[in-house]
Parts: sequence; structure tokens; C-alpha cells
Amino acid sequence: MRLFVLAAALTALSFAATALDVPPVRYPTLPTQAATAEGFVPAGWALEYRIDGDLDHDGRADLALVLRQHDPRNIIEHDGFGPSPYDSNPRILAIAFARPSGYVLAAQNHTLIPRPDSPVLSDALAEGTGVSIQRGALRVGLYSFSSAGSWSTSTTTFTFRWQEGAFALIGYDRDSMMRNSGQTEGLSVNFSTGKVKLTEGSMQDDKEQVRWQTLRDRRRWTLDGVGDGWAFNPLGDSD
Repeated sequence: MRLFVLAAALTALSFAATALDVPPVRYPTLPTQAATAEGFVPAGWALEYRIDGDLDHDGRADLALVLRQHDPRNIIEHDGFGPSPYDSNPRILAIAFARPSGYVLAAQNHTLIPRPDSPVLSDALAEGTGVSIQRGALRVGLYSFSSAGSWSTSTTTFTFRWQEGAFALIGYDRDSMMRNSGQTEGLSVNFSTGKVKLTEGSMQDDKEQVRWQTLRDRRRWTLDGVGDGWAFNPLGDSD
């Protein structure tokens, strides 16, 4: 546990050290209903990803949308590491339920997928991660790779299920590796059962140490409550 928390803290520090001063953004309120996916896209934004699948278990294909702003003021010139100019345009995650007459907005969120603010960091939705619908659940995967300031690379996946009028967090999985040492760590939390699986290993061999514990903080997390996906601590007050 200490290793996982330490690695996360060091990664966060390296992110902060290389972050740019990005312009503020006023996030729009999306339409409450639309006939098509494109109908939810506000002016100045574009539909980056569209995923279809049944999320409210009524047999209809719902929508999970990733919208990205296209504002030239968020394209930043800088003289540090990483690409310049750098695109800091943010994203909105939107979910819409299918109805006979079109779609109704079920949720919109602009915090879970972190806004790009560091040119040395990979795109959070790169490397085969991103948004998907699997077995009636919404999965959001975030990829982290730093070209300077940190040896850590990781993939963090959030799993949400529509329950009691909200997208409840039912699963959290984080796998990380130190590229200089090959050390690996994993954290898997099942919020439905309260079980926590922690693993430690190395790329040098197939040996892996596995520990289980019980999640002490049993609060109900939802899509709106998680906040920044990279900063979220799924263990809360657990030892």
C-alpha cells in the first residue's frame, strides 16, 4: 500500500512541476435532449468519440460521447519540454439514454478525464484506453506516460453502472510500472463487494505478490463525485 501511495504522489508531483498555465474554460451546459449524437455538441466543440451500448438496461443502444473544445486560445506556445504549440483544449464526457424520439441527457462531466496541461504527458485517452461500454457498464480508461520528470507509466480504469438514478462507481483498476526498474504495482477495488486487491511484481520475472484487504471507506462514489481521475484516491480512509 505504501508503495502505491508513494508512486502516485511522486507522479502527481512530477505532473505539477511541468504543468502549463492554461487559460480558464467556461464549460457549456449541454442540451437536455437531442435527435442525434451531434445534437449534444455545443458551438466551439467537436464530437471526438462516440460509443453505443445499453447502459440503462432497457434494450436500446444509449450513447457515451467524448466532446472536445476547439478553441485556438487553448493552443499554447512554450519553450519547455514536449510539443509546442501544445493543445490544452479540455473534454466533456456525456451520456445520453435512447428514447423512441431520440436521446435524453443522463450525465455530463468535465473532471474525470483530466484536461491536458503538461506537454511532457501523454494524452489521457491514448494507448488503447478511453471510453467503452461493456456488459452494461461504462468504462473510462486513462493512460499516463511522462517523457520527462517521471519514470512511471500507468493505466487507470473506472467502471460505472447506472444505479438509483446515477452512474455509481463499482470498480477501479490501476496498473503501473517504473520504466527504469521494471517494478510493477496493481490496485483493484470492487466497490460492490468491498474487496481490495494489491499486487507487486517485476517485469524481470513472473513472480507477483498479492495481498487482499477490505475497503474501510464504503461511501457511494458516483461519476460526479470522483473528480480528477488521476487524483482520485479509491481507498479513502483505508489502511
